[in-house]
Amino acid sequence: MSSAKLSNRQVSETIAYPQSTRKRAEIAMSCSPFQLELFIAMQGNSVSLGAIATAAGVQNRYTRSPQSELAAESALMWLIQVGILRREVDGQGITDSFRLTPLGRQLVEQWQPGGEIPSATMCDRLRNTINRYLRLPL
Repeated sequence: MSSAKLSNRQVSETIAYPQSTRKRAEIAMSCSPFQLELFIAMQGNSVSLGAIATAAGVQNRYTRSPQSELAAESALMWLIQVGILRREVDGQGITDSFRLTPLGRQLVEQWQPGGEIPSATMCDRLRNTINRYLRLPL
């Protein structure tokens, strides 16, 4: 295992997030249009918006149904705000690629053995919608 992967894993295991932060992140991931396969891919590499949006997302098993670029980017931006993802930056500035944060890694490691993200309840969906569109703190 490379030292970068080892250090990322150590970081994700050592950061203790408040339960409310973890719960909000779990709900946001459960309500997102993305499948666990996308987040697993983001553990080791950044994934571009082009690979996630439209038919490519379905083909890559990142989404169940095609998402427009606008819808996919909007959902990804919400996951950034919740603390699950970060946007990649290169020498030219921000790119169209995304990666997991340590919080995102913890959640993926938690769900990877089951092979899927747990389904959101109606209550979870309502809570996520309120948090997302009103940008309310927990």
